[in-house]
Amino acid sequence: MPRLLACVLFLAGVASLLPTARAVTALAPGEVWRDTDGRPINAHGGGILFHEGVYYWYGEFKEGRTYLPKVNKAWGGTRVLAGGVSVYSSRDLVTWKNEGLALPSVPENPDHDLAPENVIERPKVIYNARTKKFVLWFHQDSPNYQAARSGVAVSDTPVGPFKYVGSFRPNAGVRPLNATDADLAAAPGNFLARDLEGGQMARDMTLFVDDDGTAYQFYASESNQTMHVSQLSEDYLRPAGKYARIFVGRSIEAPAVFKRNGRYYLIGSGCTGWDPNPAHAAVADSIFGPWREIGNPCRGEGAEITFGAQSTFVLPVAGRPDLFLAMFDRWNKWNLEDSRYVWLPIEFDAAQNPIIRWQPRWSFPE
Repeated sequence: MPRLLACVLFLAGVASLLPTARAVTALAPGEVWRDTDGRPINAHGGGILFHEGVYYWYGEFKEGRTYLPKVNKAWGGTRVLAGGVSVYSSRDLVTWKNEGLALPSVPENPDHDLAPENVIERPKVIYNARTKKFVLWFHQDSPNYQAARSGVAVSDTPVGPFKYVGSFRPNAGVRPLNATDADLAAAPGNFLARDLEGGQMARDMTLFVDDDGTAYQFYASESNQTMHVSQLSEDYLRPAGKYARIFVGRSIEAPAVFKRNGRYYLIGSGCTGWDPNPAHAAVADSIFGPWREIGNPCRGEGAEITFGAQSTFVLPVAGRPDLFLAMFDRWNKWNLEDSRYVWLPIEFDAAQNPIIRWQPRWSFPE
């Protein structure tokens, strides 16, 4: 046999023994998850967009030293300089390619919203079928978390670059649909009334697009005491001036929203900083509520602290009827860059309530 042919056959045999990207189908929640370049995936607090057969995972790009800034010492929250919004692409939800930064930070301008010293958290992207634009929303804040604003950017492609539009507090001058006169009475600690003219606080957030194409923003507001659900304009770039208060006084953040069989579901978290706490689940027949809390959906080892993680997004898996993927972040508050991802499938009990069971390793059903 000629040496060249023998060499080719030998290499082909070796290659057949190596795992291919499509052969790697198991997920290991909480373990280091690497992209196709072998680097740990860096997309924290994020969400996923499915577009034309491809999944796009957007998240906070965290790189560098984790530190305790002077402005946050009273709160006790650690920080890492904001690097922007990263984006990864995949066709199987297991193998991810790094597509770079969809929206980079702006280190050359310390006064810019996207300066690394500021906050860029909870990025979510939705596609507007009317305008053919990809729209990114995120929690934009100052180093001391007192700005509590929503940032918006837009792109012609899912991987960007996204053009920054600006930030604002939502629904300035607008009364909530379900607010009473008593709710809007001026009183110490009444953040709803205090912020009515200038716009409501907006911190941890998510986006949801309903079956009719109407988009909504869910965000922790009123100093994280109450959540708001706010309809967006037809171009998805600003609030439409129609919103409601939900989970009033319940201090629920980190919302993840999905729809199943005509009902709306939300999975959220208590407000304990980087430290985990029991998850919250709720259901509603209308997106503006009333929302009914149905307890902690987690089951198994670590369920009482959401498996050591915090909710960020729920993905309906394309082409898999009734398969929903719950995405959580396992924050490492002393090394935020090394925070991990916990993804688990959602089951539904006899009452059609969501159940999320701990599994150290699992694969998508055939």
